[in-house]
Amino acid sequence: MGIGFLWSVAMCRGAESSPAEAPPETSLDVRRDATVVAVEKVLPSVVNIATRSRVENDPQEQALRQFLGIQRRPEEQSSRGSGVVISEDGYVLTNVHVVGDADEIWVTFFDSPEPIPAQRVAGSLDKDVALLRLKPKKERHFRPVRFAKDDDLLLGETVLALGNPFGLNGSISRGILSSKSRRQDGADPGAGHLDIADWLQTDASINPGNSGGPLINLRGELIGLNVAILNPQMGAQGIGFAIPIRRINQALAEVLSGESVGGGAARLWFGARLEPGLRPLTIQAVQPASPAFEAGLKARDVILEVDGRRSGSMIDFNQALVAAGDERDLDLLVRRSGQSLHLTLRLKQERKVFNNEMIQQRLGLTLRPVQGGFAVATVERGGPAAKANLEPGNYLTAMDGQQPDDLVSAAKLVASKARGEVIELGVLMVERNGFFQRRYQGTVSVKLR
Repeated sequence: MGIGFLWSVAMCRGAESSPAEAPPETSLDVRRDATVVAVEKVLPSVVNIATRSRVENDPQEQALRQFLGIQRRPEEQSSRGSGVVISEDGYVLTNVHVVGDADEIWVTFFDSPEPIPAQRVAGSLDKDVALLRLKPKKERHFRPVRFAKDDDLLLGETVLALGNPFGLNGSISRGILSSKSRRQDGADPGAGHLDIADWLQTDASINPGNSGGPLINLRGELIGLNVAILNPQMGAQGIGFAIPIRRINQALAEVLSGESVGGGAARLWFGARLEPGLRPLTIQAVQPASPAFEAGLKARDVILEVDGRRSGSMIDFNQALVAAGDERDLDLLVRRSGQSLHLTLRLKQERKVFNNEMIQQRLGLTLRPVQGGFAVATVERGGPAAKANLEPGNYLTAMDGQQPDDLVSAAKLVASKARGEVIELGVLMVERNGFFQRRYQGTVSVKLR
C-alpha cells in the first residue's frame, strides 16, 4: 500500500511537470493586477535619501561659543529617508525633517547604487514639505510621479506606500485609506512636534525611513507623502499618516512661486504668490511695491505665456523666473476678466532690497550674522532700538518668536510690519568681569518707524 501510494504521488508530480499538461498561454497575466501596474509606474520615481550633518549638542551653547570666539569641533550625524521625483529635470519632494539640517544630501534609485548629489531648493516647515534638485554628473531625464487631484480620495480605497524603511531600498506596502482628514493628536513623527492638520491615515506599513516617500493610489498617482506613525508604545499597530496632496500643492505654491525664487545669495524677489495646484497658473496675492506689483500683476490673473512660451507647471514658471534673473525683462501674457494683456516683469535681488539698510531704517540698528542668530553691530542714538535699551554686543536669539535663517530673512520679517507696529526680540546679553561672565536672557519690544 505504501509503495503504491508513493508511486501515485510520483506519477502525479511527473504529470504536473509535463510540458504536455502545462496550462495554455494567455494574453492576460492574472498576477499583473492594478497594484503591480501602479508600482511599475511609480517605483522608478522613488529615491532613497542619505544626509550628513555637522551638529552641536546644544544650539544655544554653539551660538554663544561662536559669539565669544570659542571653537569646538562639531559632531557628525547621518540619517536616511525617502523622496519622490516630480519633474523630468530632477526635482524631488521629501519631508523637511528628513533634510532640514543636512550639510550634504545624496540620493539613490532602487535600480542603481550610484549616489547622486542633491541640493535643497526650498521648504515649507509648517507643512513639512521640502523640495530638492538632483545634480547628476551628466545631463539626464528622470521619471516623474503623476499628481492626483486635490480632493480625489476615496475612503477605503487601496493605497500603496513606497520608500526605504530602515534603508531597505525600494520597499512597498499595501493598505487602505483609513481617513481623509485625521488630526495629529498622538502621532509620533520621530522628528519632534509637527503641527500639521488633516493628515491622511492608512494601515499600509510605514516605518522609519519611509518619511518623504510617496503614498499612491492604484492609478499610480501621488496622493500624499508618508510622514509619521502612531506611537507603537501606545499599543498602536498599522496606523500611519501621510501629508495630503492638497497640502503638498500649497507648499509648492509657497516655495516655487511665492514672494521669492531661486536660492543662495542670488535669491530673487518676485512679490506674488500663485494659487495652490499645478495648472492653470493663477495669481493668488501680490505684495505692495514688489516687482510683481510694479509689473501690474493682480490677484486672479491667469498666466498664459512667459516670453512667448505657454506656461507649464509651477516648476517651469519658477525656472523661467530664475533664468531671467534681475538683468532682463520677462514678457508675461495674462488673462484678466476674460481679456488678454501683456505685462513686463523685472525681478530684483533680495539682498539689494532686504538688508541692513532696511533694518537700520525701521529699527535703528544693524546686525551681524553669527551661527544661531545675530549680534547687534551698531545702535542709532535715539532710535527705536536705543529706546528699548539695546546695545552693540547684544545677541538676538529670535524675532517675533522666529529664528531667521539669514540677514535677508530678518529684513523681510521687519519689512512685513507696518509703521508703529511692535516686534518682539529675544535678547542674550553677556556681561564679562575678568575670567567670569554672566548671561542675561529676555525679550524686548521695539516699535518700528
